[in-house]
Amino acid sequence: MKVFYRQTADEDVIRQFRYYLLTLELPKVALRFRDSVRDTVELLRKHPSVGPRYRSNNPRFPNLRSWPVKRFEAIRIYYMAEKETLQIVRILHGKRDVKRIIEAEEGP
Repeated sequence: MKVFYRQTADEDVIRQFRYYLLTLELPKVALRFRDSVRDTVELLRKHPSVGPRYRSNNPRFPNLRSWPVKRFEAIRIYYMAEKETLQIVRILHGKRDVKRIIEAEEGP
């Protein structure tokens, strides 16, 4: 299964990485976060139905699922598994207004 990151998901990873690296000045945590995202996406690629469905009114994401980032459980990966593609839609911290962000997410 091929993995595709939407631009907003890439931006989410960069934003969180920079927060750990620059704001908190924790470079080891930033690197661990990056590696944990990669590890979790690999798990989802192998087992795409593991995450529970995420209810969304956004018609662009009828089969949206979510799963916590390994060792960073407050941050979840929102994704859709389609035939041969795992689409990473967003990677969001639970303190953000996830529902509003997902509902406002634009199309492909």
